[in-house]
This record gives sequence, structure tokens and C-alpha cells, in this order.
Amino acid sequence: MTRAAITGVHGYVPDYILTNAELETMVDTNDEWIVSRTGIRERRLLKGEAQGTSVMAIEAVKGLLEKTGTAPEDIELVICATVTPDLTFPDTANIIAHKVGMKNAFTFDLSAACSGFLFALTTGAKFIEAGTHKKVVVIGADKMSSIIDYEDRSTCIIFGDGAGAVLLEPTEDGLGVQDSILHSDGIGEQYLLKKAGGSRHPITPDILAAREQFATQDGRPVFKAAVKGMSSVVIEMMEKYNLDANSMQWLVPHQANIRIIETVSRMANFPMDKIMVNIHKYGNTTAATLPLCLWDYEDQLKKGDNLILTAFGGGFTWGAVYLKWAI
Repeated sequence: MTRAAITGVHGYVPDYILTNAELETMVDTNDEWIVSRTGIRERRLLKGEAQGTSVMAIEAVKGLLEKTGTAPEDIELVICATVTPDLTFPDTANIIAHKVGMKNAFTFDLSAACSGFLFALTTGAKFIEAGTHKKVVVIGADKMSSIIDYEDRSTCIIFGDGAGAVLLEPTEDGLGVQDSILHSDGIGEQYLLKKAGGSRHPITPDILAAREQFATQDGRPVFKAAVKGMSSVVIEMMEKYNLDANSMQWLVPHQANIRIIETVSRMANFPMDKIMVNIHKYGNTTAATLPLCLWDYEDQLKKGDNLILTAFGGGFTWGAVYLKWAI
């Protein structure tokens, strides 16, 4: 059976570090309050004029291709998961492919908020499994600072910018992506969204005055839905494949909030020392959190390791992917 294996992973985060101390000068907050509620100590921001999400994704992809010894023209498909595209159109994936020289790939963006990388990974894997493509690049990238109100402490303390990318290739040795469980529920629209900037509410002077061009969230219902959604799909996946904390090497959760991660750990009966966590240094980078975790923990991963990736995002969207590490 042909499966899609991750044969390389690379990440990129901007140089500028927004610390909790700096945030104290911007909004009514402090380091102890932020760390105790979110686990975040700093986050990276992409600074400069005309610097879009593609800037970070290009660096992640360049590093990925160099690391794996892959020629850009050999890539057949590029999927970029993002909610902060450079432009409404063309797709950011199109821009990335052009700048990197992946001239033989067809490309598209995928928007599923913080679950974007999971949805894109599953989509890319299907092209491999179908036998139509042999080299697929899947990217998770977001410049959240472009849609965050730095006068709103409920959001500005949480989000950061970053990008991660993986290379998918076919394998016949039983490794790679084993299964996925993906869900969505439009009831979440009212709790986590960017109100303006789409076709329903185009940007106008009144919109700008009301600051509705920024992302907003109602934290309590989002928290409850996130822990329920992620823990349920993790438990379902473990039960389906007779996995437990002993037979699994890592749980890789979306880095939204340390309290959410710890609650999922308890509900899924999975120890924190086997859960990937890097929220303290990057914050919530939306579609980039999962590939950035894999990149950060790459030297601790061994071929054949059992991993479950899980995420929850606006919409609502949520899911899990079970894979066997192939590098």
C-alpha cells in the first residue's frame, strides 16, 4: 500500500521578538498574567514594508529543499495553509512556488484557520496515495501580526508569525500518514473570526474606525470547544489503532494555549513529557504551529515513531492525523 511519508521538515520564524515585557508597554497586561494563562513568554513578528506571509514560507521551503536535496523543479504540488495570504488572489502558494523556482508544480491555498496544516497535510497525502504525484510540499504559514489589534489584550498576547513546511513522498514500508479524522462546524463563526475584509463586509472607513478588520475571539467558548474537539479525536484515533501513551512516542497539539494543551493531556490520559510544546517562544502561529513543532523536535524523532497531530481552529475546524515518522 502506498502511503505519503514526511521525508523532510523545515521552519522559519522572523528575527524580531515581541516579549511580554514589551507588551506591558502596549496594553494593560503583565508577564505573570500572560504566562499563567497562555504559557507564552515571547512571539516572533515579521517586520518591514510589503512583507507578507510568503516571505516566511519561502525561507521555510528553501531550507526544506536544501535539507532534502530536492530540486525545485521536481516539486509537483504546493499547498499553503494560511488565513493571512499575501493577497486575496493570486494564491500565496502560487507566489511561493514562483519565487522558489517550483515551476512544474500546481499550487493552491487552503484556509481552515489553526487546523489548516492538518487539512493540507491530509489533502497532500491523498495525491500521493492516488499515485498521481510523488513530491508534494505542504506549508503552514501565517503572519498573524497583520490581523491582530495591538490594543486588544485578549488577542495580541497570543499570536505570532511563522512558517513551516514538509515534503511528502510515497513509501511502501508502512510508514507515513496512516489516517486522519477531520471535522468542522459553522457554529464557531460567532466566537472566533475576523469580521471585516471579506465580501460580506468589505473594508470601509467605518469598518476601520470600528477596528473590525482585526481578528476577535470569545475565549471561554473557544477554550471549551478546543479541549473537547482535540481530546475527542485524539482518543478516537488511539482507540481505533489500539494506541496508548506507551506505544505512542509523541502527541503534537496545536499551540494555542498551554492550558488547552494541559487539559487535552489530562483528558486523553497522555503525559506532558511526551507532548510537543513550543508555545512559550513562538505563541500561536495558527497554521504554522504543527510544522514548527516537528521542526523544533526533529532531533528527538526516530524512524518508526508513532505521532498524532491534532489541532482546533476558527470555524470551528478540528481534527487529528496519525502518522509514523519516516526520517
